[in-house]
This record gives sequence, C-alpha cells and structure tokens, in this order.
Amino acid sequence: MQGTIDGFSYGLVTPVAAFLMAVLGSALGLRCTMRCLRTRRAWKPGGLALGAASIGSGVWTMHFIAMTGFVVAETPVGYDRLTTFASLVVGILMVGVGIFIVGYRASTPMALVTGGIITGLGIATMHYLGMAGLRLDGGNIDYDIGRVALSVLIAVAAATSALWVVVSRRGFLASLAASLVMGVASTGMHYTAMTAVHVHLEEAGGAAVGERATELLIPMLIGPAVFLLMAGVAVAVDPLLVTGGGDREPRGGSTAAACGRSGVPAQRIRPRPAYRDPADRTAARASRPGAPDLHDW
Repeated sequence: MQGTIDGFSYGLVTPVAAFLMAVLGSALGLRCTMRCLRTRRAWKPGGLALGAASIGSGVWTMHFIAMTGFVVAETPVGYDRLTTFASLVVGILMVGVGIFIVGYRASTPMALVTGGIITGLGIATMHYLGMAGLRLDGGNIDYDIGRVALSVLIAVAAATSALWVVVSRRGFLASLAASLVMGVASTGMHYTAMTAVHVHLEEAGGAAVGERATELLIPMLIGPAVFLLMAGVAVAVDPLLVTGGGDREPRGGSTAAACGRSGVPAQRIRPRPAYRDPADRTAARASRPGAPDLHDW
C-alpha cells in the first residue's frame, strides 16, 4: 500500500522558517570563513571550526524544521533520537573538512573544488542520515535514485558556488550573497530530496515509532542554538566579522610582509646619482674620501 505524503502540512510556514534558519547559519559560517581567509591570526583554526559548526547547525535545523511539516496520512511519523543527532555530528565534521581545505588552500582551484564537493556531500549526508532516523509504524521508505542524485548535485553546486564567492570577493555583501545562495540551494536540495521519497505501508504491528517530530523540537534546537550563540560571541569580540573593515590589506602590503619576516625593517636603498660629466663624478668622489662610489658596484 502506498502512503499519502504531505510535505507542507503547515503551509508556507515551515519552508520559510527553514529557509531563514539555513540563511542565518550560512551567513555566520561563511562570514567566519571569509574573515579567516584574510588573516593569519592564531585563532584561524577556531574561526574555521566555528564557521563549519554554524553552517552545519543551520542546515541541520533547516532540515528538521522542514520535516515538522512532513506527514503520512495513514501512520504517525517519528524519529530515532540517536540517528537524528548523529546526522548533526557527521554533517558538521564533513562540512568542517571542506571549510578547512578552503581556509588553508583557497588559492588553488583544485582546493576550492575539493572543498566545495566535500561540503556539499556533507550537507547531503546530513539530510539522508537524518532521513534514516525516520520511523513509521508499519511502513518503510524508498527513494527515486534519479532525484536523489539531483539533490546531491544541487548541494555540491551550491556549496562550491558559495565558497567561490567567499574566496574571490570581499566584504559583508559578498558573504551575504553567498549565504543566500547556500540558503536557497540547501532548502531546495531538501525539498528536491523529499520528492524522491516513497512510503510503502504494511499492516501496523504496534511497534514503537520513536520520538515524534514535535517532541524533538526542544532538543533539536539546543545544539544549533549553542553554536549560533558562540558565533554571536565571536561577532561581539571581533566587530569586523560583520562590518568587513579588516577584509582588505593595506595597499602595497606592510613592510614586514615585504621583507618576508615579521618585525624586520626593510632595507633602505639610496638612489644612485647620475653624472653626465666625468669631471663631476671625480669631484664628487673627492668630496667624500673613503666612501664607495655606487657606480663601482
């Protein structure tokens, strides 16, 4: 028996709320990543880790906000708590690998493509592992492979595009545009993946179906709220994370950067005097006995 699926049982409320959560998490995460790309400070690994946690938490929360609108008319829908939270951990770890690759090797196209692919696969893995935690009383789920592949391609393309914007552009507007791309694409990936879902129902056997979606709302929001709070603290500590005032290096670079060593002043080079008449050159050498002639070097 085929189950009757409704992914919009609350109308547009869940898609809009899911999209806003995805954009918020992506905005914080990509902004942290952009700032870390422009600095060599000691907290760069921590900033990249915070960026990965913010992106992963935002997309994970987006997924389960959207899933609160998912119902099967013939049977209640529940979730296995362990699998549900495992999807958050695995997703953040995979997104983190992609973010760190871009954070430390962003100058090469191969690193950008590799980081984008891993980040996109992390988002897709988060979704499908979360779906693996879904429990139906007397039913099971299968997927349309073509639409699954399409959803994964959307996630990879979106992640790569967003990271490309972060790497190649500077400023708050660029990171905002990248977060909108990530939010639209991750939400679109979710609903594309949900069109691949088919529910097959058998006779109900009275088995437990795990946690109901509404019962997971409070614990589901605790983890992401902690990470987003950490991101807010980072913004408070480093206001340039939002304003972007420190994204640009001084024109020409610093003296230390020109030397290649921090704290070592650049050597001053005096211009060589030009003498049109050999007699002027001889007179100049006579006025500075013992000084080397620059033209003899």
